[in-house]
Amino acid sequence: MLKSFIKKMLRRTGFELSRFSVEQSENARFISMLSTHNVNLIFDIGANAGQFGVLLRKIGFDGKIISFEPLSDAREILLNISKNDPLWQIALQTAIGEENGEIEIQIAGNSHSSSVLDMLDTHVRAAPDSKYIGKEKVALRTLDSIAPDYMDSNSIAFIKIDTQGYETQVMNGAKKLMSQIVGLQVEISLVPLYKGQCLFDEMLKKLKNDGFELWSISTVFSDPNTAQLLQVDATFFRTPSSNSYENCS
Repeated sequence: MLKSFIKKMLRRTGFELSRFSVEQSENARFISMLSTHNVNLIFDIGANAGQFGVLLRKIGFDGKIISFEPLSDAREILLNISKNDPLWQIALQTAIGEENGEIEIQIAGNSHSSSVLDMLDTHVRAAPDSKYIGKEKVALRTLDSIAPDYMDSNSIAFIKIDTQGYETQVMNGAKKLMSQIVGLQVEISLVPLYKGQCLFDEMLKKLKNDGFELWSISTVFSDPNTAQLLQVDATFFRTPSSNSYENCS
């Protein structure tokens, strides 16, 4: 009753009380960043079942989305979700990496934790349903060999990478595209979750050397047993002073 009374009093003075949502606030900031940089094309690497594409449309992005998902089951869902959106294209079935060929992906029980890399115990303890349950061999392509098919002289591109520890390999195969984009969002681990992955400090240094500045961080995955933050989505945009590219050592 007190809440209703406060709402009524605020309305009389021209204000509306509403529940604060951290998620809504972060989404509002994200679409604002895309708009500020005039992004009209997004490469969605590691699309899974289309969660990122759905979010983009929900928050108001009306440009082109090019989604890549190598696993057959997730890709079928992705195709169904995007079928009525003419500006949301699902690319050929392939993993994205640093060379062209074939590669084996280990399939997680929860699907979205699937990776080329071996999963470490830290990840399994924090999310038991992420344990690997199978494998699938798929084609492997570099983003540089595919991206030109979707771009023209008016493209202002942004990359989202969610590949469970395989982010460095994706970027190594996209050196030309990395020099052309205005920004990117990368899911990064703060502690080792996959064998051989690049961690937050290394990735931050790498992208800074490549001419990108960190604009935003949002929580992705934390350990429910300890509350330790394990993964974040980090959003970067290009600083005008540098176009150099260096490999992560």
